[in-house]
Formats: sequence, structure tokens, C-alpha cells
Amino acid sequence: MSETGIAGRHNYGLREEIKAYWSARAATFDLSPGHEIFSEPERVAWHRLILKHLGPGDGRLALDLASGTGVISHLMDDLGFKVTGLDWAEPMLDQARAKAKARGRLISFRMADVEHTMEPDDTYDVIITRHLVWTLVDPEAAFAEWVRVLKPGGTILIVDGDFVNVSRTERMLKALARGMERAGLLKTDPKHAPPELMKNHNDIVSRVHFSNGARAELVASMLGDAGFQGMTIDTNLREIHKTQAKHWNYLKALTRGIQHRFAISARKPGG
Repeated sequence: MSETGIAGRHNYGLREEIKAYWSARAATFDLSPGHEIFSEPERVAWHRLILKHLGPGDGRLALDLASGTGVISHLMDDLGFKVTGLDWAEPMLDQARAKAKARGRLISFRMADVEHTMEPDDTYDVIITRHLVWTLVDPEAAFAEWVRVLKPGGTILIVDGDFVNVSRTERMLKALARGMERAGLLKTDPKHAPPELMKNHNDIVSRVHFSNGARAELVASMLGDAGFQGMTIDTNLREIHKTQAKHWNYLKALTRGIQHRFAISARKPGG
């Protein structure tokens, strides 16, 4: 088999593994601070970040990629965007639809591969993603796809981070937290994933494109190569992290504050 054939087969298998992983995560996804919104101050902090980079909705069409249980879609709906959420994990979509129905929100959720959306050309005024880019198998193809579906002059907002490279300080804080939790000296934080899924998670992370970490400057450079212009890198997410920290133990809050997290906004030429 050719090298290309092997790569294609490998990527197909990895995509299916990622889909299965997030499907399994759906049941507990909203239990974790940093996923669902746990307070009104956090909601307000997210609104401020979105308004800073995208402006008010005013009925503009927004595409929420890897929408999960619809957390970001609801924030966008709050601000007056007409939102479509795409995800390829059916259990996530089931929760998102149920949540929208319970809250009386007119948000459309559809199953799709966010790297190959099948959406029409020049359709959306804005695209938003949260914690998606670091998991991409083929970001070059994904970014080109996102340029395609944006209207000329449309804007993208990516909220993400480097969740691979861990500083010495972060390693020390995590080790201290584990020790204090075992000793009963520190409350145990809500888990992002059941322990049995963490091995699968780590294996997947080792094989995605950004297996060495998604740094803001690298992501921005790749967006530029795909055709985006006017890049803004925003590393001031402190207001959001401060509101989330109230739901973690203090060591976890300290850890979050020193991680490389960012928001990048950019626009499609024209318009």
C-alpha cells in the first residue's frame, strides 16, 4: 500500500475514534466547569468576549462548529445571532436539542464533520469554535473549509489553547492537588471524563495534528495561509477564568490561570 493510502486509512480511523470518544463524553460533559455555564457572571464574561470580537448578533447567521451540548450556541443566541450548531457526535446533539427545547431557543443543530461541513459557499456571517482546533486531524483543510462557508467579510472567532505542553509550575500544582485530594485536604474537582476514558483521550491526543500543542501564533499563521486576514490574538481570558475558578479547588484555579489559552479572531477578505 502507498504511503498516501496508509495515511488516509490512519486518518479515517482516528476520526472515527474521536467521534466515538466525544459520543461517550456527552453524558457527563455539562457537569464540568469550563464546559457548561455555571453562573451569571460567567455568562456575562463570555458575552463580553464574543461582543469584543464579533459584535452584536443583529440576526446575523452564525455557525458554531463542534457545538457539543450547545453551550456556545446559547451564548450566541443570547446576543441575537441566528445560530446553527454542527457536531458529529449524536449523543451531544441529542443533549443540545433537548436543552434548546427546554429553554425555548430556536437553534438548529445538525450532524456534520466540522472539517468538511457540506455547508453552501459564502453562507455565514460568523463562525465560532471553542476547544475544537487543538483536536483537528487536518487543520489546513478545515481552515480552508471555514473560509469557504463564510460570507466575504465574515469573521471567525476561535477560543482554544495548548493543552499538551505543561509547564513545570503546572506539573507541580497538579501533583500537589492529587496528593492533597488523596489525603482529604482538598475537595475533588468535577471530572472532565470518567477515568476509563482518559487512556483513550491521551492516545487520541498523541495522534492529532497539534499533538505537540496548539500555540496561538501557529494557529494564526495557519489561518493566514488559508486566506484569513486581520488576525487578532487575545490572551486576556482572565474574566472568564475568574468566574469559572469559583467552581474548582484553588489549585485547579491556579493551574487554569497559567495555561496557554487564547481567542483568535480573523476575517475573510471582501465584503
